Amino acid sequence: MVRVREYVQRSIEPYLVQAMRDFAAVVLTGPRQSGKTTMLRESLGDSHRYVSLDAPDIRAAAMTDPRGFLAAFSPPVFIDEVQHAPHLLSYIKERIDADRDRKGQYILSGSQNLLLSEKVNETLAGRAAMLKLLPLTMREQAAQPAKPLPWEDGGHDRPCAAPLKHHESLWRLITRGSYPELTREPDRDALLWQASYAQTYLERDVRGIRQVGDLGGFQAFLRAIAARTGQLLNLAEVSRDIGVSHATGRAWLSVLDATYQVLLLRPYYANIGKRLVKTPKVYLTDTGLACYLLGMTAPEHAANGPMRGQLFETLVVGEIYKTLLHRGTEPRIHFWRTATGVEVDLLVETPHGLVPVETKVSATPRPEMGNTIRRLRADLGPAVLPGHVVHAGDLELPLGDEIRAIPYWRL
Repeated sequence: MVRVREYVQRSIEPYLVQAMRDFAAVVLTGPRQSGKTTMLRESLGDSHRYVSLDAPDIRAAAMTDPRGFLAAFSPPVFIDEVQHAPHLLSYIKERIDADRDRKGQYILSGSQNLLLSEKVNETLAGRAAMLKLLPLTMREQAAQPAKPLPWEDGGHDRPCAAPLKHHESLWRLITRGSYPELTREPDRDALLWQASYAQTYLERDVRGIRQVGDLGGFQAFLRAIAARTGQLLNLAEVSRDIGVSHATGRAWLSVLDATYQVLLLRPYYANIGKRLVKTPKVYLTDTGLACYLLGMTAPEHAANGPMRGQLFETLVVGEIYKTLLHRGTEPRIHFWRTATGVEVDLLVETPHGLVPVETKVSATPRPEMGNTIRRLRADLGPAVLPGHVVHAGDLELPLGDEIRAIPYWRL
């Protein structure tokens, strides 16, 4: 008996609808297999025609006769994998300008943000909204896509809900990751899927990028970055370790960034009279892929290994980043670290101030876990809002000084 896959509603859907009302075109990008096509076909099935440039004959038609192709697939239309024919955007601009007041004409999606983003900025400026979709958040997996973040709901006094049924094990969640196929099919072999994903990513997304000629070296670079997830990124050190130049390492990092495999978190700057570090922190956008690259094939390997703290921090930072990104805007998040090593893992900029978030892999929250947030507040003063320590246990309780410990699943 064939099991029908249940569609997982995404947080970004209402923002997609709004963008279609405001712009003639909408461009949705994100990593391969993050659910872009599924979401768009679910949302646009009754209103837009669908065509994919993944098929060689369709791609050839778009490249050799773009005007004829667009005449054959007149709007409203959803064009998938548009990165295969980025020059098509110039001809789409031509058709949009002929009927500028018509909104939602073209919905374009692609798994690369390299030439595609550049072409959009050059060609469709003012005509297209740019949205990004990453793998599933925990709230999307729990069928609560609109659920606010803990500091947004004023919910300190609300009773704590039971852990999400989809997350019976923290470390199973971390090792499987959050790509939709593995989430919808809990019995699927995660290791086999991740191996296939990594190979497909190297062969399809990376091979065609001009900065990458040595796929073996690039794969070693990717593994080295995975080993540093949740840490300050010393790119010169990484490049030296795998035997490439710093310029090559910088180019390869830009590829990982542009294909949504990593998040580069920048430090927060404020005039506080002391020198803060300027080096970014790096995170893989999916903990499952990080574990695969590091050879952690079972939850107990991740739970008991030396990187357990880094992986937990990667999960928490990624969850907050994806939640904010799926609202249609670029998240304003940073980390804070002094030259002496005092660090707060995450600062979330809000209209009312900075929300500090610390991550602790311990399941037993203690008041001293909030010490770095107290140091932050001493330096930045009233700009700092009540803080949160996200931990691996089940308790939610105050730690004093407007700091609250919350379990990871409260995210």
